[in-house]
Amino acid sequence: MNLKITEQESHFKHLEQMSVAELLTHINEEDAGVAHAVKLALPQIQALVEAVEPRMKQGGRLFYVGAGTSGRLGVLDASELPTTFGVPDSLVVGIIAGGDKALRHAVEKAEDDAAQGWHDLMAYSPTPLDTVVGIAASGTTPYVVGAVSQARSNSLLTGCITSNPNTPLAAVSHYPIETIVGPEFVTGSSRMKSGTAQKMVLNMISTSLMIRLGRVRDNRMVNMQLTNTKLIERGIRMLQDYLGLDYDQARQLLLKYGSVNDALKLVCSKRNK
Repeated sequence: MNLKITEQESHFKHLEQMSVAELLTHINEEDAGVAHAVKLALPQIQALVEAVEPRMKQGGRLFYVGAGTSGRLGVLDASELPTTFGVPDSLVVGIIAGGDKALRHAVEKAEDDAAQGWHDLMAYSPTPLDTVVGIAASGTTPYVVGAVSQARSNSLLTGCITSNPNTPLAAVSHYPIETIVGPEFVTGSSRMKSGTAQKMVLNMISTSLMIRLGRVRDNRMVNMQLTNTKLIERGIRMLQDYLGLDYDQARQLLLKYGSVNDALKLVCSKRNK
């Protein structure tokens, strides 16, 4: 059996003998190739997004399932969408092996349970309109492979993000995404290049879907939640730009209706009467 690319020996030797400058330079050199690996996977990413979009427009949800770094990145991406795009936190859900405790602390052997991933998904009462995307750099994590396999068996759409070709995870996914970033700077440390590639792909998937679902106007987050002063000020500037209002008018309108999008809809409907 060939050694997985994510487990192959680093291209660099004797890291402990390098200066800080050398370490940083070589890590940066390795990271520079990640974007190219993601670029090569663009057709795969496009296929997944185009398959998910109509399902979400019919009420389907998107689930990310992962363990360790992969699970944390899925939870991170999902947790940022409600604030950024004003969607309910049930629309995109991140599930990590070991539960929320695993976000901060390693949970022993949680990723080795092939049945637990689907069990964790069942808590959300999944339907055939939902999509499950497994995230695993190795492409072999039992928790993730088991969840995606069972999801497919239960007529859910499935996808995955992995850093190895032709993996068991890809085999059970309708839409596999393979970002082949090569051996890690520290041998086997997939929190590095593999994790960076996963974050890039997750950004692409969720952002593209939110735009296609109408949560962005022009290039702006008009549905963002007004959870802090920075976002309120951003919303005020948007209304000033769109409607030609002064600062106080825009602020009053924004705070009254709670979002840029709702304020725009109201004002535009009144102007069109």
